[in-house]
Amino acid sequence: MQKILYSLFLFSAVTIFGQSKKFFEKGEVQILHPVEKVNLRFENNLPFVKVSINGKFYNFLFDTGAPTVVSQTIYEELNLKKKYKKSIKDSDEKVQQQIFTELPEMKIDGLIFKNVGAIVLDLNSAELGCLKVDGIIGANQMAKLFWKINYSENLLEASNDIYAFNTKDYEVVIPFESQPQKTPVINISLLNKDIKLTFDTGFSGRLEISGDNIDPKTLQHVVKTFGTRTTGAFGTAMPAPGYIFRADSVKMGNTMFQKERMATGKTDLIGNEFFKDFIFILDWKNNRIYMKRIITSPSTLESFGFSYRFVNGNAMVTFIFEDENFPLKIGDAILSIDGIKLENLDKDTACHYFINRVEKDQNTLNLKIKRGGETFEVKLDKKVYLE
Repeated sequence: MQKILYSLFLFSAVTIFGQSKKFFEKGEVQILHPVEKVNLRFENNLPFVKVSINGKFYNFLFDTGAPTVVSQTIYEELNLKKKYKKSIKDSDEKVQQQIFTELPEMKIDGLIFKNVGAIVLDLNSAELGCLKVDGIIGANQMAKLFWKINYSENLLEASNDIYAFNTKDYEVVIPFESQPQKTPVINISLLNKDIKLTFDTGFSGRLEISGDNIDPKTLQHVVKTFGTRTTGAFGTAMPAPGYIFRADSVKMGNTMFQKERMATGKTDLIGNEFFKDFIFILDWKNNRIYMKRIITSPSTLESFGFSYRFVNGNAMVTFIFEDENFPLKIGDAILSIDGIKLENLDKDTACHYFINRVEKDQNTLNLKIKRGGETFEVKLDKKVYLE
């Protein structure tokens, strides 16, 4: 059964305002072998690669939902030049002006990228700092090669020839449209409606549909929710009502998927909780994604019915299932879980518990809660919400 404890939606669907394609077509790549194996570390439902710049190693997210990004620290260390500033929007529709620059050289194992366009972002804020992300390998950079990804084996392969990968063995073929920053967007058919989803390896969830695309009255097998589980490039989203539901059928490309678990949110995304069931190939030359199933995750939903994040070193309830008589509310402070203190933590300790969740693999939780001026205890059992 799928255990929903919390989700981190990171850098999903970063988009650019008023930007031509030329900036994201910048750069070139050299590849040493016909197929180059690249280091990949799949953690917290997110893929990371080790990058070398000027002989120093950095931790980059491999993210099809965003353009290439470097941290403010790298920008200053390398004394990179500012090309200009433009507004960009993150997954939670927050907008900021950011510096656009050009990275002279970046090495990823046997791949050498030169003069790639990149955006400068602060990657040390809130939960992003806990993941120690130095930058993003974005879609504009990936589009220069063909990529084969297998999360289950931490395997990432690159080639400049699609025939280096035997796509005939891949039963699922999904066409995509390439956005100006090269992010792939696919069409799906759901509840007799056509919806565009960003194919986003920077999104740790499964399938998320914007609330505007769904009429709640048409949903079956549904759980009503409130709050936020999302963190974008510019911070945490505002709390909002939503739904987690199971769709009887979803058509993607040449394949009809049955009983897919989905959620509503602000954006339309497909992410790693779905992708890790497959080996998949990204082909920007023919605008195709090829997928071969290796496992089938159940659509059952099992949860304690809430999620939390750390605010100034304190665990705060930020997301709940609107179950009848559910004892927690948005804004409750969690003083402890199973006797483990979660208040007044320093940054390193808060990051430790953000990544290594106390409730992981537990079936019963004993929480000490503070609401207003009152302190009380709550016992929660894990519950099956979607059979």
